[in-house]
Amino acid sequence: MRERERKLVLGSGSPRRRDLLGRLGVSFSILVADVDEDVITEPDPGENVRQRALLKAEALWSLVDAEAYVLTADTTVAVDGEMLNKPANGAIARQMLGRLCGRAHQVYTGVALSHPDFGLLESLVCVTTVHMRSYTAEEVDKYIATGDPFDKAGSYAIQHTLFQPVDRFEGCYSGVVGLPVCHVGAMLRRAGFLLDTDITDKLWLLPESICACPRGTL
Repeated sequence: MRERERKLVLGSGSPRRRDLLGRLGVSFSILVADVDEDVITEPDPGENVRQRALLKAEALWSLVDAEAYVLTADTTVAVDGEMLNKPANGAIARQMLGRLCGRAHQVYTGVALSHPDFGLLESLVCVTTVHMRSYTAEEVDKYIATGDPFDKAGSYAIQHTLFQPVDRFEGCYSGVVGLPVCHVGAMLRRAGFLLDTDITDKLWLLPESICACPRGTL
């Protein structure tokens, strides 16, 4: 298959993942995987998100073009040995944010690149340590009222401009948002995709410090 004929499907409805993947300068379409993520019960957060990413990929193999590659991802937050996924309601979101307040935790994002004919081609797990600031209960209530926490693992978005819950992080910013673009770019290149070099070079110069990984990752 010639490189220009490679097709990519992003198996996610997340606008954040769509935006991050778009920054790599590669064309892709979107198809959301309809899966029950709770069937994955692996207690290790890294292996859990890896298995969930593959579960989403497998659900799409029969639906995509025969020449298409499928990119899927899953994210969780881990603290005190427990995974915090998307909150079901405001009370759970408040509880999660209370546990994270003023302390460090890890964000795990698993990514899988696959093909309907060849199965899983490559998978990875990006881990970032995030240090939260000591926000107040009033700030939490205002944030929950925006509705933003309900589709976020751990009940928060590192990029939220009003709440700004994070003090600092160690690792990949975009991995916390939901897709570690530096690692994904390297994965796609190994699979034969042609990326826009100018765009990938600029990832390290973006004002939001989208990638804190070593400059040579791509």
